[in-house]
Amino acid sequence: MRVTTEAERKEGGVGDTIRVVVHALIIAAIIRTFLFQPFNIPSASMKETLLVGDYLFVSKYTYGYSYFSLPFSPPLFKGRIMGSDPSRGDVVVFRLPKDDSVDYIKRVIGLPGDRIQMIRGVLHINDQAVPRERIDDFVDVEEGGRSTRVRRYKETLPNGVTYTTLDLAENGFYDNTEIYTVPAGHFFMMGDNRDNSTDSRVLSQVGYVPYQNLIGRAEVIFFSVGEGERAWQFWRWPWSVRWSRLFSIVR
Repeated sequence: MRVTTEAERKEGGVGDTIRVVVHALIIAAIIRTFLFQPFNIPSASMKETLLVGDYLFVSKYTYGYSYFSLPFSPPLFKGRIMGSDPSRGDVVVFRLPKDDSVDYIKRVIGLPGDRIQMIRGVLHINDQAVPRERIDDFVDVEEGGRSTRVRRYKETLPNGVTYTTLDLAENGFYDNTEIYTVPAGHFFMMGDNRDNSTDSRVLSQVGYVPYQNLIGRAEVIFFSVGEGERAWQFWRWPWSVRWSRLFSIVR
């Protein structure tokens, strides 16, 4: 009977390790491409729904797949495979139409054919004011510990989806707008932090978002650290992690 040498055992161990790592990378690539992709929030445009320092999973399968779903986004095909339309009120990650190397996250407000307008800070869809209710102020704690109070509203879309918006300025720059008519195959996106969001209201920078540019729907916050903190600084987690936000559903 042949006896395995020490060198052969070591070689076999290295080979097994390499196979495990390769299999793990393949599985991770499949999950990231077809199921869930992690994103982090770098800006305040979606406060209070999403905060700077939130880390979330986005479902890639919800709206089907375009070439933007693939790693490095090779333009292998047009349109979407197994596509389904987003619903009004969904929080969506998409590729910026003006620069498709950049990911944005906003809320779907307008569907194809809709007429969207802001009048004195009130959202109008198809000439109807969207109901909003003033609720308790949002207390915004900035980096350094200084806190400010921001007006907060509960807004209810025609399909019954409710969420909160922030109103930083009484008469903000985009509180009164032209009428935007959403083209076929496009969507109108807005941030919940209405006076601090570059979104579809800014036609020169974002504008209408093509269906093909949708990456997926924000589903759950799996990690969150305070603004200015670093997620990799694990020794600060007892103080830096927003424990109450972990595994909360994005609505």
